[in-house]
Amino acid sequence: MQDTLANLNRGERAIITDVSSIHIPLKLLEMGCLPGNSVELVQLAPFQDPMYLNINGSHVAIRKETAIHILIEKIDE
Repeated sequence: MQDTLANLNRGERAIITDVSSIHIPLKLLEMGCLPGNSVELVQLAPFQDPMYLNINGSHVAIRKETAIHILIEKIDE
């Protein structure tokens, strides 16, 4: 099973591998949430939702219910 964006821990980086779900808002795709782009979890809000991310230089906050539909491959540093 592949990791999802919802599984990232604070400070971890990954590459987006798939966003082909109907649950991904078009606005999120326009902001750079596309396969091949890098993503880093910057911070979690209280109660772990929403997630504050850096996606290819853009700072984005998304809900965990959306993040579980974005597949990633973690980068080992």
